[in-house]
Amino acid sequence: MLYRIIYLGLFLLFFLQKGITQELAYQGNPDTSFFVARDLAFEGNHSVARDTLRLILSRYPDYTDVRNLLAKTYSWDGNHNEARKHFNKITSVERQNKEVWIAAVKNEIYAENYSIALGLANKALIFIEADPDLQTMRHEIINEINKKQNASQKSTEEELKETEAKSYKNRLGLVNSLDVFDVVYDPMIYVGVEYIRETEIGKIIPRINFSNRFNTNGLQYEVDFYPQISKTFYAYTNYGYSNTRIFPNHRAGAELYANLPKAFEVSAGMRYLDFVTSQAIIYTGSVGLYKGNYYFSLRPYITPRTDGPIGFSGSLLARKYFKDRENYFGINLIMGYSPEIKQLISDSDIILAETLLFVESQQLLFEYQFTGKSLTNSYRASFGITRQELVFDPGEFFLALTAGFRYHTKF
Repeated sequence: MLYRIIYLGLFLLFFLQKGITQELAYQGNPDTSFFVARDLAFEGNHSVARDTLRLILSRYPDYTDVRNLLAKTYSWDGNHNEARKHFNKITSVERQNKEVWIAAVKNEIYAENYSIALGLANKALIFIEADPDLQTMRHEIINEINKKQNASQKSTEEELKETEAKSYKNRLGLVNSLDVFDVVYDPMIYVGVEYIRETEIGKIIPRINFSNRFNTNGLQYEVDFYPQISKTFYAYTNYGYSNTRIFPNHRAGAELYANLPKAFEVSAGMRYLDFVTSQAIIYTGSVGLYKGNYYFSLRPYITPRTDGPIGFSGSLLARKYFKDRENYFGINLIMGYSPEIKQLISDSDIILAETLLFVESQQLLFEYQFTGKSLTNSYRASFGITRQELVFDPGEFFLALTAGFRYHTKF
């Protein structure tokens, strides 16, 4: 009899607790409740507003505006650690939410954590490039750090130059590389001059390429355009023309990029190459990930053909960034049937550019980019080794060493 009473009591306690929980669960309209909480917060009733905001988040944990306001109320009341937790939860997913980045930076300024505030501002500028409000905040934080730490005048000038360098809309670049082979082929020289213009609709890059291969000189004219479609989407387009046999007569490309949550970036597109005797279409895309100061990207290339197997290759890029996005070290590994056009010569002395789309190739490339003292100049050195199949002797391979240098100046 006693056991039955105990079991009955536990049974009633379970349903009583369940009924209370269901009664306390949020059942209202989240938008309406948010507006009410916002009015309370702006009137100074932070504690009451937080109760409503936490209740909304219990049902809608991904409601960004609610979590952002909750974090702000903690920041206004001096609870900067609690505010930081909520800001970090948002910025780890929504990398391009400017309002949240600014609030997170202000929270650290209120707490006088200027080093953390500067780090957040730098990180925000990686994802929201050249934003004037973030750049102004960054400049103000640097001034506060210099005042508190009595930094030298030289350090202050360098930071100011870096801020100024990010506001420039023009760049002029010089690119060159040299390929040296272990058999058969003479060295190949490549030189390019490009002008980069930042506009409201996107980046435009006209370019002139010069190459000397097999005692033959050639010029190619190209233009790249990166239209900014929205905060989520941007694109890449390209067109190139040449009337020499060591370049494709026409080349074109198009690719659509999307910035996804959790610092992911994906793309899909194609390239078109028009040679003297044939044409080629290459399908490509990429998956990129930003992880702290690191960036990783995987890109496949697929080249269909009517007279043989599909050409397939892929590249894996890894970079580590240092003080900003202009300073990094990178490694690029390319394997498979390479779509890169490095025209070689057959045993009949005919340049077979299109044949190179379907030869086996492996390449390992190292790159290091750094800025100069003025911070308006950047330099990139690269070195790589290539193992590639001979055009005129399938199954046999040659080795090539590649060294390159690029210089950019902003104005």
